Amino acid sequence: MDIPQLIVEAIKFIFPAYVANATPVLSGGGTKMDFGRNFFDGKRLFGNNKTFRGFFFGWVVGLAVGLMEGVAFGFQNYPVLFSILIPLGALLGDLTGAFIKRRIGIRPGGLLPVVDQVDFVVGAIVFSLPLALVNWQLAVTVLLITPPIHLFTNFLAYKLKLKRNPW
Repeated sequence: MDIPQLIVEAIKFIFPAYVANATPVLSGGGTKMDFGRNFFDGKRLFGNNKTFRGFFFGWVVGLAVGLMEGVAFGFQNYPVLFSILIPLGALLGDLTGAFIKRRIGIRPGGLLPVVDQVDFVVGAIVFSLPLALVNWQLAVTVLLITPPIHLFTNFLAYKLKLKRNPW
């Protein structure tokens, strides 16, 4: 597979995760996923920015995008499982990143380079492994294209006043 085709395949594969990760910016708020509780180290589990509403809407919208991709691109084998697992993995990967950031003392919305750009795609890739859809070239391509895409879309959301920070 040549590089342009690999990039297209990577975007098609990871797009439901991108959507799931971005949706909470628009639909978040409400009850915090950690209920305001602290971990045994005395620090919040996830922080104020991780809410059940944001998680739920991120998953539902990511699932819808995955199903639409399945129809549009004729994904074989596991289109429903793909549509469920990719956005779920992305959101759980993002929660893992938030958990790590709280452990090392970075406040919600604070920057942790690399982790902030790839935590959600790592989660999506890990959750896709049982479906045997990812080879190493696709995974590496997703990891290489995501940081610039993520930084650009976050900067755009910041300029549109949807986010408080440009990262």
